[in-house]
Amino acid sequence: MKKVLALFLVSILFLAACSSGSSKDTSGETKDSNEITVWAWDPNFNIKAMNLAKDAYKSDNPDLEIKIIENAQDDIIQKLNTSLSSGTTKGLPNIVLIEDYRAQSFLQAYPDMFHELTGTFNSDDFAQYKIAPTSVDGKNYGLPFDTGVSGLYVRTDYLEQAGYTVEDLQNMDWKKYIEIGKKVKEATGKHMLTQDPNDLGLIRMMIQSAGSWYLKDDGKTPNLAGNEALKVAFETYKEILDADLVKPISDWSQFLAGFNSGDVATVPTGNWITPSIKAEASQAGKWAVVAHPRLPGVPESVNASNLGGSSWYVLNVPGKEDAADFLAKTFGSNVEFYQTINKEIGAIGTFKPAADGEAYQAGDDFFGGQKIIADFAAWTEQIPQINYGLHTYAIEDILAVEAQNYIKGKDLDKALEDAQKQAEAQVK
Repeated sequence: MKKVLALFLVSILFLAACSSGSSKDTSGETKDSNEITVWAWDPNFNIKAMNLAKDAYKSDNPDLEIKIIENAQDDIIQKLNTSLSSGTTKGLPNIVLIEDYRAQSFLQAYPDMFHELTGTFNSDDFAQYKIAPTSVDGKNYGLPFDTGVSGLYVRTDYLEQAGYTVEDLQNMDWKKYIEIGKKVKEATGKHMLTQDPNDLGLIRMMIQSAGSWYLKDDGKTPNLAGNEALKVAFETYKEILDADLVKPISDWSQFLAGFNSGDVATVPTGNWITPSIKAEASQAGKWAVVAHPRLPGVPESVNASNLGGSSWYVLNVPGKEDAADFLAKTFGSNVEFYQTINKEIGAIGTFKPAADGEAYQAGDDFFGGQKIIADFAAWTEQIPQINYGLHTYAIEDILAVEAQNYIKGKDLDKALEDAQKQAEAQVK
């Protein structure tokens, strides 16, 4: 009997020793403790940035293996929802990239599935408009990554033909933009911008410049009827259309062709479009970037806004400490790393100390020597902080229909009231 007991104890010790190098997630799947996985989309931007972070981290922890797996953004959303709603973490990564507009829907629906990052990085070092969508109840769950800070890209040669200089476009509102646009159209025959009627990105930028959104501060209650900034944004949008300043488009390739072919004089959008504008080398020296126009007659509106942007999240699975440390020592604090990703892929993070670095302060010959990265970084700090909440895209589907109704003659207040009723019924 003693021999049997002794053998039993030895076998337990042996099994414990064998299992010490691995851990199990909540689904029972074994994971190597020296390996973490990352999910992201866009191999030329997000994934390349993560690979550069992986290189930068080797000196901190050379034994940690970091596997980066490409997934389309829609696939990531579907996989996360499927797994998290079932309560299993089997097959999920340690780190995942989530668009800022969608972040709150995950954080609030699955509060126990994300690892808190409060204290692993200094949130004051990041543009404050990124903190609201990545946090819940004052606790940080996302590490802010790229900024969608917007600007107004302008063809300086078209401006000059109409009698304007870049200085005339500094700190302007949309009424002045329309006034200048009419002169540019008259002098050059060019439209001012492209617009897809189903894409409300322009409306998004307009209302965020005023610190407003489709939802109230709770991130859940629709805020359409009686939203002054939204009303002025729609009025401005219609004025731009009525002035015949828009070249209609229906997809991304037409959007790119609009400015690469020289058909439009301006591009109001996020800074991520810079590489696409520079892709047409024959236009070098003919572009500049100025601050985003503000809403006319809305005192809260500033010359800074945002379109897009994502952040990194750590899932509450084994390896979360290693994953948090990796993010903290790269995206969370490494100034030199931010210079690298700016030089390599044109990424502008929201890490404020990086703005003083060499890459951020360099002039760009394509833009006439303008320090566009430094300008974008400065505008990033001025973007109003808002709560994107849970329903950005669901509400935009409703608003896109009412926007067309308004353009066709429907009373604006009635259009927004109808959108409000639909949103209240849909997002309960």
